[in-house]
Amino acid sequence: MPLIERAQELQPALVRLRRALHQDPELGLDLPRTQEKVLAALDGLPLEITLGKGLSSVTAVLRGGRSGGAVLLRGDMDALPVTERSGVDYASRVPGAMHACGHDLHTAGLVGAATLLSERREQLHGDVVFMFQPGEEGHNGASAMIEEGVLDAAGKPLDAAYALHVAANTLPGGWVATRPGTVTSASDQLSVTVRGKGGHGSTPYSAKDPIPVACEIVTAIQTWVTRRFDLFDPAVVTVGTFHAGTTQNVIPETATFKATVRSYSETAHERLIEGLPRLVRGIAEAHGIEAEVTYDVMYPVTVNAPDETALALETARDLFGEDQVWQAPNASNGSEDFAFVLRRVPGAMLMVGAAPEGADVAHAPMNHSPLAVFDDTVLARQAALLTALAERRLAQGAAA
Repeated sequence: MPLIERAQELQPALVRLRRALHQDPELGLDLPRTQEKVLAALDGLPLEITLGKGLSSVTAVLRGGRSGGAVLLRGDMDALPVTERSGVDYASRVPGAMHACGHDLHTAGLVGAATLLSERREQLHGDVVFMFQPGEEGHNGASAMIEEGVLDAAGKPLDAAYALHVAANTLPGGWVATRPGTVTSASDQLSVTVRGKGGHGSTPYSAKDPIPVACEIVTAIQTWVTRRFDLFDPAVVTVGTFHAGTTQNVIPETATFKATVRSYSETAHERLIEGLPRLVRGIAEAHGIEAEVTYDVMYPVTVNAPDETALALETARDLFGEDQVWQAPNASNGSEDFAFVLRRVPGAMLMVGAAPEGADVAHAPMNHSPLAVFDDTVLARQAALLTALAERRLAQGAAA
């Protein structure tokens, strides 16, 4: 039976799993109920399963029937601290938590790939590692799993690693997109506390007002970015929180803000790490007050290996047709801790459109929105694509 047809036969079971996960989202690194659902879905498959010690991860190894190398497939499992307003009948039942980034689809799709590859294991030229990962959303679960040995789970070096990420907008449902080189941005966090001297709002000259200084810093950051970074190697700094004061006639002691910092190359990343704290402290010093700056390096640039990207695009075109596979011209502004895997193993991350049929993908609610809706009809496609990637890459390695 053709792979895509067998994947379609699994679709009802994958939808049930995905919707069970969607109704019961968990946050961060501790996902006991999610882990339990994944283990139940994998039960009976010929897998060597290891559970995480410091996080609720699942690592499953499938031994192929023929000798060869090893390939890793990743699916992240955690949700976001978002209150769902999508209106779907299987919406989250957990207040303040939602699978607003589609990780429930990633998990179910990876279960589908584990099922398909288990059925085809006798023809498999090597082993497959299934990486069910918690804590992608800001908790760096990938690094935690690497520290616990996921990259060594097969007992041999990995030849390649692949991951899929669904999109609620941007791509039509079922379409696949990726690119060689940088595919998602680096993501850091800038935290600033401007520390002045409080006083009465009527006599600002007798105080040291931190608010206008903090406002000046926020504005200066935007100017600095546009004047210090090449248009074709950009940086993005967005201030997402700003807090100061308690009432209109009191000058506060402090003003604080936090920003997300995005970049697309190591050169730009290093410039941000050095330059932003210096700029903030310099402006504060010019006003005679202090600025406490914390620059947290979080996720690096995610870089697709050219050969693995070419294989992934070719595989997707063979499965779904030329007209539904797109080599993206630009990197995504999002970030991914799968970057830490791709720093150690050549591989590729691909985007899969999961916008509902008939949706205006240019204006549909995007990932992380409380209104985001992901169409689970793409689950069979995800499972088939991950399966084909593993089979082809292992066969390629065996033939080399």
